[in-house]
Amino acid sequence: MPNADPRRLALDVIQPVIHQGAGLEESFAGHPRLAALSARDRAFARHLVATTLRRLGEIDAVLDTFLERPLTGKRARGQDLLRLGAAQLLFLDTPPHAAVATSVTLARAVGLDGLAGLVNAVLRRVAQEGKARLEALDADRLTLPPWLWDRLAAAFGEPSVRALAAVQRQEPPLDLSLRRPEEASEWAERLSATVLPGNSLRLQAGSGEIRRLAGYDEGAWWVQDVAAALPVRLLAPQAGETIADLCAAPGGKTLQLAAAGAETFAIELHARRLALIQDNLMRTGLSAACVQGDAAKWKAPKPLDAVLLDAPCSATGTLRRHPDVALHRSEKELGALTKLQSRLLRHAVDQLRPGGRLVYAVCSLLPEEGPERIAALLASGAPVTVEPAAPQDFGLPTEAASPEGGLRTLPGFWAERGGMDGFYACRFRRL
Repeated sequence: MPNADPRRLALDVIQPVIHQGAGLEESFAGHPRLAALSARDRAFARHLVATTLRRLGEIDAVLDTFLERPLTGKRARGQDLLRLGAAQLLFLDTPPHAAVATSVTLARAVGLDGLAGLVNAVLRRVAQEGKARLEALDADRLTLPPWLWDRLAAAFGEPSVRALAAVQRQEPPLDLSLRRPEEASEWAERLSATVLPGNSLRLQAGSGEIRRLAGYDEGAWWVQDVAAALPVRLLAPQAGETIADLCAAPGGKTLQLAAAGAETFAIELHARRLALIQDNLMRTGLSAACVQGDAAKWKAPKPLDAVLLDAPCSATGTLRRHPDVALHRSEKELGALTKLQSRLLRHAVDQLRPGGRLVYAVCSLLPEEGPERIAALLASGAPVTVEPAAPQDFGLPTEAASPEGGLRTLPGFWAERGGMDGFYACRFRRL
């Protein structure tokens, strides 16, 4: 099988994600044979891996019914190959003969000759009986790790968790933020997109390679989930204000601030991630002062008009776009994350002028990383007051209101339109 085969690339990509804690995007983008694939094959490989990760709980449950025991150790690659084959049969509607034959050929191509017969037999049974087995499963429960399901059910109730799980199993649409939001109608027509509240654009899933879409080369827009654009909308930056974007990568919010005409500082700890922000600033023709450094230590040259703190978090609100997060996060990390969030919050307050604004945001669904951090900040005596936000002002349902005055989006919001990421954001005023 040639190295340019998309299924071979999918197998190479998914292994470090599942077994070594690698990120999906990094594993895919960094693969040395990616450039050898056509655009169509790259899209198929990416979709195959993402679908397998989104539906991994269901896939493994079905495979378990056809295997005496999972393939582990030196045979773990065979288990991943079966997962990719089952994903094609169960969710991608690949013709059974094609899914089975290519999986068997791939097994031999990667040195798993001894498993070729097993791969053939198991996938044939998946083709014949797999969808019936799927119907007997609780797909919602299998979408989330048990610890996350329990925490979210306690916070939001089981119906809301089932709604967000259903959205997270689907390939998400593509959302764009515009350099000039007032041109939303024009770009919506050019891109066959829908205009969302806040003038974000939404394209259907599978709209093609991002770099080939109209407006990419001229820097007219950047990729940003509609919920990820919410914190800057809440901050309401004004032209001429001096604003810091702390923990700035991947950079969408920096671009929003710069597009509003603010004098923007983008603070990011990691050089590689800061370089991505700089690349997008260059592409869009926007400007910001990019600083590599620790956002908990960086000091503004003068008191700031506003600060945006999109703090490091569990990223549990982004599973629909980043299904690998479900594999890599655990509740053991929460203690360290919440301590860091509180430290960053207090430092952000110190950078503000009296009357200055602060928006704290996390792409997390967990109360510990959202409302509980707000309560802790206020209890510490920090010289700030919460400025409550009304969901209807941002095109959100009333249930997006959080009791302390913040906003909480859930993936199940706008489910009929493709959902949105889970975000929490709260606005403060410095006393």
